[in-house]
Amino acid sequence: MPPHHPFTEADIARIGEGVAARTLPKPEWTHAAHFAAAVWLLAQPGRDAVAEMPGLIRAYNAAVGTPNTDSEGYHETITQASLRAARAALVGRTPAEALAALLAGPCGRSDWLLAHWSRARLFSVEARRAWVAPDLAPLPF
Repeated sequence: MPPHHPFTEADIARIGEGVAARTLPKPEWTHAAHFAAAVWLLAQPGRDAVAEMPGLIRAYNAAVGTPNTDSEGYHETITQASLRAARAALVGRTPAEALAALLAGPCGRSDWLLAHWSRARLFSVEARRAWVAPDLAPLPF
């Protein structure tokens, strides 16, 4: 796994705020940036990341020209699993420490969910539209 640039608290805020404002340049919307946005939103007092993140991602996708369809764009199961991972990583850590831990572990790989879901189940229309439980192994958090 390639090493990741160490994200600072300011980097995380810039990414999270950029997604929320729909101003983050599309090439910066990477696997690591998805986790940065999740950590940022989860760390915001009084915000409900589980409820807010789907709308933020859908709006961001629309703003940068990525359609939200049954085959691309927003994916509910991936989003909710990633929020669970980010929430667990934040326990006792700053956002930058949590993001570093996520990216240094299995979640740092873009295919990390395939240890828990079969490819067919994870990339089904059903999983894109709504939470679908893992069919290979439970999530560890």
